[in-house]
Amino acid sequence: MSSLRPIVCMARTALARKVPRSIVASKVVGRNFPTVTRCPEIRLFSSTDDSTAPDSSASDSFKSMSFQAETKQLLDIVTNSLYTDKEVFLRELVSNASDALEKFRHVQASASSTTIDPELPLEIIITCDEDKGTLTIQDTGIGLTEEEMISNLGTIARSGSKAFMEQLSQRSGEGSEAVDASRGIIGKFGVGFYSAFMVGEKVEVRSRSAYESNQGDEPKVWSSSGTGSFEISDLIGEEQDRGCSVVIHLKDEYAEFSDKDRVEEVLKKYSNFVNFPISLNGEIVNTMDAVWAKYPKEIDDETYTSFYRFIANAIDEPLDRLHFRADAPLDVKALFYIPSFHSEKYGMGRMEPGVSLYSRKVLIESKSPDILPDWMRFVKGVVDSEDLPLSVSREKAQDSNLIAKLRKVLTRKFISHLAKMAKKDPEKYKDEFYKEYGFFLKEGLCQDFDFKEPLSKLLYFETSKTMRGELMSLDEYISRCTPEQKDIYYLHSPTRDMALQSPYMEAFEKSGREVILVYNAIDDFAMANLEKYEGRNLVSVEKAGIDLPEDQDEEKKEDGVICLSEKEATEFCRWFEVTLKDTVKSCKTTNRLGSSPAIVTDNESGAMRRMMRLVDTTEGGRENLALPKQQVEINPKHPVITGLNAIRETEPTLAKVLSEQIFDNCLLAAGLMDDGRVMLPRLNDILLTVVEDAKRPKGDETSNLQPNDETEAIDDTSEKIDK
Repeated sequence: MSSLRPIVCMARTALARKVPRSIVASKVVGRNFPTVTRCPEIRLFSSTDDSTAPDSSASDSFKSMSFQAETKQLLDIVTNSLYTDKEVFLRELVSNASDALEKFRHVQASASSTTIDPELPLEIIITCDEDKGTLTIQDTGIGLTEEEMISNLGTIARSGSKAFMEQLSQRSGEGSEAVDASRGIIGKFGVGFYSAFMVGEKVEVRSRSAYESNQGDEPKVWSSSGTGSFEISDLIGEEQDRGCSVVIHLKDEYAEFSDKDRVEEVLKKYSNFVNFPISLNGEIVNTMDAVWAKYPKEIDDETYTSFYRFIANAIDEPLDRLHFRADAPLDVKALFYIPSFHSEKYGMGRMEPGVSLYSRKVLIESKSPDILPDWMRFVKGVVDSEDLPLSVSREKAQDSNLIAKLRKVLTRKFISHLAKMAKKDPEKYKDEFYKEYGFFLKEGLCQDFDFKEPLSKLLYFETSKTMRGELMSLDEYISRCTPEQKDIYYLHSPTRDMALQSPYMEAFEKSGREVILVYNAIDDFAMANLEKYEGRNLVSVEKAGIDLPEDQDEEKKEDGVICLSEKEATEFCRWFEVTLKDTVKSCKTTNRLGSSPAIVTDNESGAMRRMMRLVDTTEGGRENLALPKQQVEINPKHPVITGLNAIRETEPTLAKVLSEQIFDNCLLAAGLMDDGRVMLPRLNDILLTVVEDAKRPKGDETSNLQPNDETEAIDDTSEKIDK
């Protein structure tokens, strides 16, 4: 020791004068000296050597040692920067207690060593003392000796649980003994204990080793304020059974953790499913079993329902459940529930993810956004993996690529479950699940490209040939198509009645072709994203140039109905384009119409347009989403078109007003009319003209279309509309 005293004193002098450590280190390179050295003025402690031995000259009941400078900095990081939520400290300490109990159970079962107090139950005892401002976490596990306190608690990032597993592996050669023990061990990083300093101004660890070989040793107490040093002494005046007691003297700002209700809330959130009973001030708090960790055959419906109500904070019965295990890309246990209803339809805002991530029955991330795609946010449940790579704080899964693969496995399993439900119990699927959650499947089809095809097979719709409320799949639709039909047709409309009365349906009714009817804005997005199904294009009936069987009598005039000739139709379309040059891009004839005079085609979706207006927050509103010029198709046989063609030269003012009304009617049928109130002045003037014409005596050849107050009003209206 005398040869070491100059080096120790050099270190003392360097610290006192704040000399850089690198200078001191250069003086001692190559010298061999014990980890712990002493001089009258200073004590040094190394937290990197497991063989640390206390100086025999020190008191047996009291030892004061200093962390290395790096250790102090690391401790500060762990205390102030590692964890997101302060309440996580309780999860970490309970996990440590659970590991201590698991180690004791394994040692006791393996009979590798003799232990004390075998009749003492394995449990975690938590005590809140608001008067003293303390929180105590006690376990009846394996306990710590003085040497273990120094090596485990005095060395940050040295995991005692990991070291325990390594010893088992070496002893058993990776046999079943090590594997069985590993399933219950939680800790692996060796930093969880130090989270206590986030909320405590001082932390004490009182411990009695469980090994009978240490029976003669007095219980020890390790204490530190987390500022760079710790003390170890004999425990005097306090009882300590086998195991450890962590006593946290809480900082004033975290006095909430001495409150029983607050502690119970945190315990139920993070540690409700650990393998051992947890008592809080004498009451057991973890009464719910980890149902997902059991085999499905072991669980009855009542247990499943109770667990669902616990994790989902719900009162209803689940509509369905999926309980399974998977082994790729890593071993996982999962339990998913489909609630009987969801809250988004009630205007309560977008739901948070409903599935939480666990590792070895300890909560890692509540309502994790990463393990399931966003469209599955209605699913409630648990995913647990013993092999999940975690961040040091154990608040997040670490390997993003692995998590992405896991997400695909879980999603594929859930979609497969829905497909089985649709096949085995179609009434339940269509009447209960699809009516409640069909929106989410369509959202997934738009967002989740990897699962677009299997999701499309789960979609169901009404059609123009089904009864109201009767749904069919796309496969069923295709099975009803005629051999010559190569496309799948659909129409978006607010209601079924409006869809069946739409001018776009006239040609399909004549040809006998079935049309899928969709009513929600999400349907337009879903159809546009799907594009094709089983090799067939999905085509909106509002599209121009739809290939339908032509009417063989289209060239004939039926029942005295006047039809524009080809020349007349060409001239009329040219006039229509010029008259409405600001709103009409092109005009042509079509044979697809019967009772309607005209339609617009290849237009943007009315539902999408309304959604765009809903989310538009820019100044100007409607002006920023002006309707583009439209393509118009006219029915050359319709009396309105033939009549308008007859007066367009003799009564240009009225003809213009009528053409504007025809165009607005087309927009209204297509769902593109932003505000129908703009038509009211024009409609009133047209009605006035009709009434005045009806009031004239029969035989009076004077036309009501001559310039007068009424036609002047029409002129004024036209000017306003132009503006």
